[in-house]
Amino acid sequence: MRSRAEPVSTQTYQQGESIRVDPRTGDLIWVDMHRGTFHSGAFDGTVLTESFTADLAELGSRIGVGAPLVAGRAGWAVAGGQRLWHVTPDGGRSVWVDGVGDGVGRFLNDGVCAPDGAFWVGTQSVPREPTSALYRVGPDLAVTTVLSGVTVSNGIGFSPDGATLYYIDTLPHRRLEAFDVYGDRITGRRTVATLTGGNPDGLVVDDEGCIWVAMWDAAEVRRISPDGEVVAVVETGVPRPSAVTIADGVLFITTARVGLDPVPPDSGRILAAEVGVSAPPAAPFRGQPPH
Repeated sequence: MRSRAEPVSTQTYQQGESIRVDPRTGDLIWVDMHRGTFHSGAFDGTVLTESFTADLAELGSRIGVGAPLVAGRAGWAVAGGQRLWHVTPDGGRSVWVDGVGDGVGRFLNDGVCAPDGAFWVGTQSVPREPTSALYRVGPDLAVTTVLSGVTVSNGIGFSPDGATLYYIDTLPHRRLEAFDVYGDRITGRRTVATLTGGNPDGLVVDDEGCIWVAMWDAAEVRRISPDGEVVAVVETGVPRPSAVTIADGVLFITTARVGLDPVPPDSGRILAAEVGVSAPPAAPFRGQPPH
């Protein structure tokens, strides 16, 4: 099955990434990795209108992903550089956890919270070498290295029952992988699918257990069954879809303009397509915010 996504955002982003649904409000959250900004906004069925922006670029951080907290006005945890930041609804920003990852040329990229409230987030390396890792930041703020030898830690998501972690280290093998999850440990590493024709980026797992993967430089999002079959494709019309989420049967897709010359129309905008399947909102990070 093939369908087509259309632009819905009122703004254009250099490198939209890591789009999620905030369970407290139903709003969408996402980042512009290139600009170092965190965003929130509401979709009215036709247009996605941005309502909040926090600029962390001036703090020296390249932003990878944000996660909601539990309380309604508690704000968000935002991963950038080698830190977790606490961002409040009034625009306040403070360092929450420092030293998540280490070394020059490695910075936090994509991530997601597990059902137990831990924030799983990985780094990518520049230059592209397998020197990065996937980390678990527990609600107690303890940082555990879950997986090493990573080059570009990208798509990450849990199965509906929380027992399986789906994960993409984009380079060099372009694989969607799965692991069995036991608290802060993963075992049983296996390949679900090798994704050709582009670079697999962000993902979301729907309520039927299928995995939607944004395919950077392939101009599409693929829905992949747990046994590795491509069961649906959503065409984006722009070359660099970067991340995906699902809300009320609508697939939302962030896209990027960086590295494109010329820049195709609508690159950098957020797209949407009706897909007729649901997915859970983002699980919250259960760490206690700094005071």
